[in-house]
Amino acid sequence: MDTGAWAWTGRFRARQAARGSVTEGAARAGLAARGVIYLLVGALALQVAFGDTSKQADRGGALEELAQKPFGAVLLWALGIGLVGMALWRLSEALFGSVGKDGRTARKRLLATGRFACYVFVAYSVLSFAVSRSHGGGSSDQQSRDATARALEIPAGQWLVGAAGVGVVVGGIWIGVWAVLRKYHDDLQLGRMSRRTRRLVDVTGVVGGAARGLVFAAIGAFAVRAAVDYSPERAKGLDDTLRTFADTPLGPSLLVCVAAGLLLFGLFSFAMARWQHV
Repeated sequence: MDTGAWAWTGRFRARQAARGSVTEGAARAGLAARGVIYLLVGALALQVAFGDTSKQADRGGALEELAQKPFGAVLLWALGIGLVGMALWRLSEALFGSVGKDGRTARKRLLATGRFACYVFVAYSVLSFAVSRSHGGGSSDQQSRDATARALEIPAGQWLVGAAGVGVVVGGIWIGVWAVLRKYHDDLQLGRMSRRTRRLVDVTGVVGGAARGLVFAAIGAFAVRAAVDYSPERAKGLDDTLRTFADTPLGPSLLVCVAAGLLLFGLFSFAMARWQHV
C-alpha cells in the first residue's frame, strides 16, 4: 500500500474514532438527562399520591420543579443539551446502525428513527422552556386532548387515533416484557459490574421498566377509548394517567407503587448511562 493510501486509511480511522467518541458522549449525556426527568416525575407522582394535588406529574411539572432549584436555569440548559445528545445518538443509530449483531437491520433502524423523532420533540420542549420559562412545555393532558381533537377532525381520524392508541399500548407491553425478561442485559457491559451492582441494576431495570410500560399502555388505552367514543376529552396525558391509578380500587397505594417504579427507572437510566454499549 502506498503512502497516500496509508494516509487516507489513517484519516478514515481517525474520523471513525472521533465520531464514535462524540456519539458515546451524546448517548451517555442523553441517558442521564432521561434519568433526571423520570426521577422528577416519579417524585411529583409520589407527592400527588400523598395528597398534594397541586403538583403536575409530567415533564412540564418536572421542568417547573427543576427551575425552582438553585442554578435552575443552568440545570434546564444542561438537561436540554443532554436530550439533544440522546436525539443525535438515535439519529446515528438510524443512519449507521447500532451495536450488536442485528444493529443494522431495518427494524432496528426504524426503531431508532422513531426514538430520534421522540427525543427531538422532548429536547425542543425542554429548551423552549429554558428560554421562555413559561408553562413548562404545557400540560401533557391538554396536549393530548388537543392532538386527539385535531386528529379526529381529519378524514379517517377516528381510525388513526385508535391505531395510534393501539400502537402505544403494544409499545407499553413491549417495554414491560423487555424489562421483566431482562432483555436490557444485551445493551449493558455486564462484565464491568460487580455481582451486587448487577443485582441492583436488575431491580431498577425490571421494576422501573415494568412501571414505565404500564404507564405507556394506560396512556394508549385512553387514546383508544377517545377514538371509540369520538371524544378528545377521553384522551389523557401522563399527569391524568398517573392520577387515574389513584382512582382504582387499590387507591393511592397503586400510584405510590407506579411512582416508585418511575423513580427506579430514573436510576436505571443512570446505570444505562454508565454501562450502556454505544
